[in-house]
Amino acid sequence: MLRIAVQSKGRLHEQTMELLAEADIRISSSKRTLLMKAENFPLEVLYLRDDDIPQSVATGIADIGIVGENEFEEQEQRADVVMRLGYSRCRLSLAIPKDARYDGLEWFEGKKIATSYPVVLQRFLTSHGIKAEIHRIAGSVEISPGIGLSDAIFDIVSSGSTLVSNNLKEVEVVMQSEALLIAHPGLSDEKKSLLQQILFRFEAVRQAEGKKYIRMNVPKACLDQVLSVLPGLKSPTVIPLADDEWCCVHTVLDERRFWEIIGRLKEMGAQGILVTPIEKMIL
Repeated sequence: MLRIAVQSKGRLHEQTMELLAEADIRISSSKRTLLMKAENFPLEVLYLRDDDIPQSVATGIADIGIVGENEFEEQEQRADVVMRLGYSRCRLSLAIPKDARYDGLEWFEGKKIATSYPVVLQRFLTSHGIKAEIHRIAGSVEISPGIGLSDAIFDIVSSGSTLVSNNLKEVEVVMQSEALLIAHPGLSDEKKSLLQQILFRFEAVRQAEGKKYIRMNVPKACLDQVLSVLPGLKSPTVIPLADDEWCCVHTVLDERRFWEIIGRLKEMGAQGILVTPIEKMIL
């Protein structure tokens, strides 16, 4: 049995539970307790606060965990990063009052900065030779300058709307963050095997993100022209049809280029284009 620590609530929790579901690891949502067993995989889920996850994995209370990179860096716990998951993206940034003139990092010299991430902030300031007073605060960091508690803040930024609503502006991005899958360094061989199964499933889900499977009928006279614009994992699949003058072409398209390529295919004579979403992709 493998134990995974996940955030108990919030956006990271929701996206993590979606990932587990897409990997066909079913966790009952009918009742929430601290520890829940999966219905169809030897895994139990331990629900924790985000800042408790790195320590729980480092000490072996949990075998693996999913945590924001920002929190992992802040806690400085000994655990292995085994996969970058690509979701729950944000950044840790320095922000100052929007009317303040900013000419560079020297602005922060001698200033008071409010943050929930003093370790990451101190590391950054030290690396740039800046001496500032760090005021640790839990929650609602963005209101600190407005009430005179600090001159600036260092906090998570996603869209930036919270900064704008508090009359602040982002001036320095210190680090980018995303969800990480971390593991206890001393896993047994049995648990390592279970972890590899989870990694295999997660990777299959990630490979399918933003991909569409398309099938189309193409005149053989236009086949070479069509194939020249089609990307594929290796090469598109071409299947003969009952009509000797036509064939069927199958391939995978990145959603970001989908409409651009489909438009060109139509101009080249492709017909009966079918588009199917991809749930999993195993390379």
